[in-house]
Amino acid sequence: MKLKRVVLWSAVAIPLALAATGLIAYIRSDNECGDPGLRAASQPMKAVIYCEYGSPAVLRFESVEKPVPRDSQVLVRVRAAALNPLDWHFMRGTPYIARLGIGLRKPAEIRLGVDFAGVVEAVGRSVTRFKPGDEVFGGRTGAFAEYVTVSENGVVAKPARLTFEQAAAVPVAALTALQGLRDIGRLQPGQKVLVNGASGGVGTFAVQIAKSFGAHVTGVCSTRNVELVTSIGADRVIDYTRQNFTEGAEPYDLILDNVGNHALRDVRRVLAPAGTYVMIGGPSGRWIAPMTRVLSVMVQSRFVSQELRFFISQLNRDDLEALRLLMESGKVTPVIDRTYPFVEIAAAMAYLEEGHARGKVVITMD
Repeated sequence: MKLKRVVLWSAVAIPLALAATGLIAYIRSDNECGDPGLRAASQPMKAVIYCEYGSPAVLRFESVEKPVPRDSQVLVRVRAAALNPLDWHFMRGTPYIARLGIGLRKPAEIRLGVDFAGVVEAVGRSVTRFKPGDEVFGGRTGAFAEYVTVSENGVVAKPARLTFEQAAAVPVAALTALQGLRDIGRLQPGQKVLVNGASGGVGTFAVQIAKSFGAHVTGVCSTRNVELVTSIGADRVIDYTRQNFTEGAEPYDLILDNVGNHALRDVRRVLAPAGTYVMIGGPSGRWIAPMTRVLSVMVQSRFVSQELRFFISQLNRDDLEALRLLMESGKVTPVIDRTYPFVEIAAAMAYLEEGHARGKVVITMD
């Protein structure tokens, strides 16, 4: 009887808790778009904001206050910024379940963009690593703007061989590839790695970084991208329009999956018995996808010998420095599909949403 009461109370309590969470999220879901101070900037700069969820049409330019660096920050004049899938997911507010954390009715944070490259304009009094005039790249929320302030540990020196556009393309995508391969996948020289989605933002970095680690790299992409993936160092390229990589006979030590377009049971078939599957991306959906695949990865990993993992990259100075060295040495070069002027950011976002970008999509401030 006691167990029955527990089950009954749980059946009532869990839905009530979820309803209460949703109600609180709804009540607290607001942003500063109605604040007159948003337009009353004494030192104005242009920035992209969005006050409602929706298509790229919700993106608009506003005059906002130019930021002032705190003691441990640097002020950077942005020369270029890169778009990532996370930007359009925030813009759309999808999957809807994410709105419990980012704003139920409207976005709580109205600024977009993370990746940027530019020139240091001013530094806080405790900053020792940079001075005005230094060229840097890094990441922080609100990068789609003329200026950003960021911790001095959030940026590193831009390699001289890279343009601002190339440097801006690096942070989110390259950190995801580096950490997925090195930290989660524990990739070793001589191992066989397969990169599903090898021609995208993360994929083009993953192919090059895996090669720099001494791995044998197989890239999966469409027909039109075979030449590109070959050119950046893949030992073998599978055209998914002609061959399903999960039906192959060759086992891989590591699979980095940027797409999530095959059932886990099929992917595991070509994963070595002690191999690692790293989920970076998954099928998109309005409500909960790709969370269903994340849960599947977490559950199945407990019952198989293979390691199945999902992770989200973390921006940190040490890994930005590691990427800088790889790019300075020529082992890694960012791949840029298209560049757009700042005023055409809506068009850039619409193109990225189509899901066919080869490498990165970048906006320029000049």
